[in-house]
Amino acid sequence: MNEETKELLRKQRYQLVGEHSAVKLCHWLKESIMRDRVCYKQKFYGIKSHRCLQMTPAVNWCTQKCLFCWRPTRFTEDVPKEVDAPKFIIEKSIEAQRTLLSGYQGVLDQLNRKKLEEAQDPNNVAISLSGEPTCYPLLPELLEEFERGGFTTFLVTNGTNPDIFREMGTLPWNLYLTIPAPNEKIYERLCNPSISDGWDRINRTIDIFPSLDTRKVMRLTMTKGFNMCDPESYAKIIERGQPTYVEVKAYMYVGFSRQRLSIDNMPRHEEIRAFAESISEHCSYSVVNESEDSRVVLLSAK
Repeated sequence: MNEETKELLRKQRYQLVGEHSAVKLCHWLKESIMRDRVCYKQKFYGIKSHRCLQMTPAVNWCTQKCLFCWRPTRFTEDVPKEVDAPKFIIEKSIEAQRTLLSGYQGVLDQLNRKKLEEAQDPNNVAISLSGEPTCYPLLPELLEEFERGGFTTFLVTNGTNPDIFREMGTLPWNLYLTIPAPNEKIYERLCNPSISDGWDRINRTIDIFPSLDTRKVMRLTMTKGFNMCDPESYAKIIERGQPTYVEVKAYMYVGFSRQRLSIDNMPRHEEIRAFAESISEHCSYSVVNESEDSRVVLLSAK
């Protein structure tokens, strides 16, 4: 990374790791240790918010420049020939998490001390912070290394590198596939792919999805005024991919997305629920849970 990019990320409270990885404390980790409020992932999937490591091995690499992304997409870089080793990334990411948590030692009387102590040793990793993690060429080895360390793994992908899933000996514990649009026209407008066949690649990943033996989640990132339409087409995509769960989640007006979108593009929770129910009418999935704080509704096979 160039120095301008590094400085920008540091100002956003990223802890940089090696040449292309980063860690940042999740909002819900902080809420958990300070106010005993937890992330919807704890409610839906049983992980502990305060023991989650939010990181990326590809902070500046991506195949898309989505309008709803919180990262500074103008600084997208090419993947270099040499990359950091998985074991190094994991060790330094845990160190970075502890460094970020050290600031809470000054407010011990205001937080859950037991949770703060447990947070020093994370046991779940959300590989999702920024960039597209499947651009990291050693991702299968990274997942294996995390598993050997006793971690459960959440991997969030935009689906534009479908072949990597055939190469994985160890699949993530929770595999997220972002579905950003019901059709190619909206996809091109919203995601600004830097590759010519992005929509085709996503569809290849959708077709691979049913064969992957792990818990699979399709996340529909709803951006009002762009992709919050055509629930029947979303339903068809869901039926093709046969995920374990579907998350219908609002775009959040945070980070650099505020330079591209307005707060009016962020749906209210009641709008998310209504749209999720519309999708449910066209497929074999129904609403089973929701989190109003995160503006997300969970669907599962009926």
